[in-house]
Amino acid sequence: METAEQLRDRLQAQFPAAEIAVVPNPGPAAQHSLLLGAAHARAVALFLRDDPALALDYCSNVTGVDWLQAGYLEAVYHLFSMARPQGGPVVIRLRTGNRTDQVTLPSLTPVWRSCEFQEREAFDLFGIRFADHPDLRRILMWDEFVDHPMRKDYVEPDDYEWEPTAHHEVLAKARPPAPAPPSGPPEGTPP
Repeated sequence: METAEQLRDRLQAQFPAAEIAVVPNPGPAAQHSLLLGAAHARAVALFLRDDPALALDYCSNVTGVDWLQAGYLEAVYHLFSMARPQGGPVVIRLRTGNRTDQVTLPSLTPVWRSCEFQEREAFDLFGIRFADHPDLRRILMWDEFVDHPMRKDYVEPDDYEWEPTAHHEVLAKARPPAPAPPSGPPEGTPP
């Protein structure tokens, strides 16, 4: 399997206008990834899948990452080849413009069908919108839920009365507080 740098160079030759950068991983696995610009991400993904030397025909995992301090979100895809036993993993990343109004990335579900539910999860929990996704709707939270609970700045609500199926700890939090003891002498007591 090619190194991330070799793969970047090959992709850059195939797609000269595409933004492609190696993101180093300083951890022990040193599993570097490729950061793809959103404009060419789907074309690059198709090449990764269809190139006979790579044959990255399986996306095993899609997840979201909230880079709160940097001000953007990422979708991270782990790719493998079922056709070539030594093929993979190759990790690609797509980055949003920010965390508020530029959170749309191209869906890679048309390239790898296994991305469908996982992109929905990243949408639901992180708020990443995937353009041209075949069924982009919440998958874990209920439809009326507002916010994205895996974001680092998510604040847990004080009031759980609106949760449709309160249970366990949530049910305990949803109970109304005990009435406060009366202050002063009881009614009818002479002063």
